[in-house]
Amino acid sequence: MPDDCIFCKIINRELDAEIVYEDEHAVAFKDINPAAPVHILVVPRKHIPTLLDLKKEDEGLVGHLHTVANEVARAFNVDKKGFRVVINCGADAGQIVFHLHLHLLGGRPLLQTMAKGRGV
Repeated sequence: MPDDCIFCKIINRELDAEIVYEDEHAVAFKDINPAAPVHILVVPRKHIPTLLDLKKEDEGLVGHLHTVANEVARAFNVDKKGFRVVINCGADAGQIVFHLHLHLLGGRPLLQTMAKGRGV
C-alpha cells in the first residue's frame, strides 16, 4: 500500500468516509463530490492502481466488486430504474485516485453520452 493512497487510508480507517458496505475483499463508501444523487465508490481492499494493473489472479475480485455494486444499488433503491457503473483508467479518463474503484451512479436519469459519440 502506498503511504499516500487516500482509498487505502479509508479502508484502514485512517480517514473518515461514509462507508455503506464492507466485507473481507471490498469497501464501498459515498463519494465526497457526487456526480449523481447516488454516487458510491466500490474499492477492493487490495491496492491495485489502475484497471491495467489487474492480474489473472484478480479476476474473481473484479467479479466480486460488481456483485457488491449490485448489492449497493439495491440498498440505495436504484436497481429498479437503473444505474451506471464506471471504471476510469488513467488520468486522461478522469482517474484521480490511483486505486482501482468502481463508480456506482444513479438516482436520476443519466445522459446517454455514448450514443452521441462522446464516451462515458
